[in-house]
Amino acid sequence: MRITVFLIVAMLALVCLTYLYAHHVWNPLANGTTIDRIVVEKSARKLSVFANDQRLKSYQIALGRNPVGAKEKEGDNKTPEGIYKIDSRNPQSNFHLGLHISYPSDEDQARAAERGVNAGFDIMIHGIQNGRGWIGRFHRLHDWTAGCIAVTDEEMEELWRITPDGTAVEIRP
Repeated sequence: MRITVFLIVAMLALVCLTYLYAHHVWNPLANGTTIDRIVVEKSARKLSVFANDQRLKSYQIALGRNPVGAKEKEGDNKTPEGIYKIDSRNPQSNFHLGLHISYPSDEDQARAAERGVNAGFDIMIHGIQNGRGWIGRFHRLHDWTAGCIAVTDEEMEELWRITPDGTAVEIRP
């Protein structure tokens, strides 16, 4: 009986610790913080936020299911590479919240037109698919988006709060 109770308590503790690990925002940025630049390093699976050329924080991310190389066309599941900006936001996103990236640029459109394909659209920095937020940081175990940049819902709430429209976004290989 004691062993059974001990195992039940140990399992509950493990579940609670796993949940806390998956959903905790480490080193939260202060209220009132505003950033002016986002840098995404695809190969490192890292998104960093800056204010006045000082890195404030970095987040681990998931990318499109086909992450190597720049986005070439709609449906290729690649995350674009280049210089963009946050040009709108979607509070009704199917992925918790969404900061829209201004992809495709004129250069992206021209490259796609040369190949006779659609460049794609609707690239976002977003949270986890609605109804699956319980996954927390474990969503990063593999790249799963259709070309977007994904963080946890808690991290997305922080990014939503600190990122004004017009913020520069640089996506590097």
